[in-house]
Amino acid sequence: MNITTTPATFHSLRRVLIVHGYAAAPDAHWFPWLRDSLQTTGIGAAVVTLPTPDAPKAAAWTDAVAEAIGVPDAGTWIVAHSLGGITVLRALATLTEPWQLGGLILVSGFTGALKSLPVLDEYLSTDIDAERIAKNIGIRAMVRSDADAFVPAAASDKLAQRLNAELHIQPGAGHFLTEDGVSDLPLVLELMQR
Repeated sequence: MNITTTPATFHSLRRVLIVHGYAAAPDAHWFPWLRDSLQTTGIGAAVVTLPTPDAPKAAAWTDAVAEAIGVPDAGTWIVAHSLGGITVLRALATLTEPWQLGGLILVSGFTGALKSLPVLDEYLSTDIDAERIAKNIGIRAMVRSDADAFVPAAASDKLAQRLNAELHIQPGAGHFLTEDGVSDLPLVLELMQR
């Protein structure tokens, strides 16, 4: 899938929000690495702290992300992992149009229930209008592994298609967790530098 939008350059980035997923924290996995890598280039980057990450509530998470986003613009990008991805899409859906987001990168993104995590069924019971949201986002990309124990490849692929997002497959990366051997994610930086 190819993106047919105006490309952003790394130099047009001013602000990047990083949104963690279920049972994670701002200092987990590859999130601090990405934040620090961006900050060393002068880009404002922050990992959003989500309440009760081990027992997420959709409304509370959506509110926290919406507050962190504020008013997005072409210089704002969001990188979200797993459950953080649908949370970001829900937060973007609450914005009054017109609005613009420079770019969105979902890592192990998905919608719909996961057989591997039935504890999240209630959180995932409401879908989003991905197609409507996508028209306000400049660059859209999905990064997934070929060996994810939690999110089926088909779920990420389907969301990528709905968003008309470019799909990138990272071999052997599992669910992009530290325990999968992923403590940095250079592909995300590469996608931002196009």
